[in-house]
Amino acid sequence: MTERLLEVIEAGRLAYREALDLQRSLAQARIDGRLEHDVLLLLEHPDVVTIGRTAQAGHLVDTHGIEVVEVERGGDVTYHGPGQLVGYPILDLREHRADLHWYLRTVEHALIEALARLGIPAARRTGYTGVWVGRGERKIASIGVHVKQWVSWHGFALNVTTDLSQFDRIVPCGIAGVEMTSVEREKGNGRGERHDGPVAVRSHRAMWDRRRRDDVGGAGKGKREGGKGALGGERAGGGRGVRGRVRCHGTHRGTHVVSRRSPLTPLS
Repeated sequence: MTERLLEVIEAGRLAYREALDLQRSLAQARIDGRLEHDVLLLLEHPDVVTIGRTAQAGHLVDTHGIEVVEVERGGDVTYHGPGQLVGYPILDLREHRADLHWYLRTVEHALIEALARLGIPAARRTGYTGVWVGRGERKIASIGVHVKQWVSWHGFALNVTTDLSQFDRIVPCGIAGVEMTSVEREKGNGRGERHDGPVAVRSHRAMWDRRRRDDVGGAGKGKREGGKGALGGERAGGGRGVRGRVRCHGTHRGTHVVSRRSPLTPLS
C-alpha cells in the first residue's frame, strides 16, 4: 500500500469566518493540485450559528447577541462554540472513494470509534446524519459537508464541554424536539475530556485506512457528477493556507500523520 499523508492542523480557537476562508483556500489548493495531501483541521469556535443550504428560517429561534453565518455546506442550522471539537477534513475523495454517502457514513464511524475510546457507546440513527447516544435519543455530534470536484470541506462538530443551553437558540439540524448532549454530560462526572484532538486524529487515521472496506454498513452509492452530488455545489472562495510547527503523529497502516499547531502563518 502506498503511504499517504494526513496533515493535522490543530488551530486552537478560531473565528468561524477565518476558519471558513482557511478551509476554502485549502480545498481550492487541493482541487488545483497545489496541495498534494489531505488535511484535517481541528479547532474550536467562539459562539456562532451557521446556516446550511437546506435550512428553514423558522429553525432560528433566538439569534440575539450571536453571529449568524450562511454557508455552502449541506444540512440545516447548527451552533458552534467553546467546548466543542470541530473537525474539517479537506480530502480528495478520489483517493479514497468517490461516494458522498459513503463519506458521511465513514465520518460517523470515526466519531463513534472516538467516543468508544472515551467510554461512551454511540451509534448512527436511521434516517439522520450525525452521531447519537442513549439508543438514539440524544445527539452528540453533527455533520455537514460540502464537496466540489470530489474535494471535501466543512465537517463535524463533537460536543465535549459545550454549553448545551446554546442549542435552545435554534432547532438543531432542523430536527424538532431533538435533545443535544455532550461528552461531559454522558460521562456524568461534570468533567469532559477538554482536549480530544489526539482521539480524533487516531480515529480519522484509522478511518481513511479502511476507506475501501464495506465495514461501515449503510453506505449508499453517491452521485458521480464531478463530485457535485446532493451535498455538493459550486462555491469555493479565497483565503490563505497556513504553516506551523510540525511534529510527527506516527504511521498507521499506510497513513502518515503530521500535526501542526498554532500559531498559523500564511502559506507562500
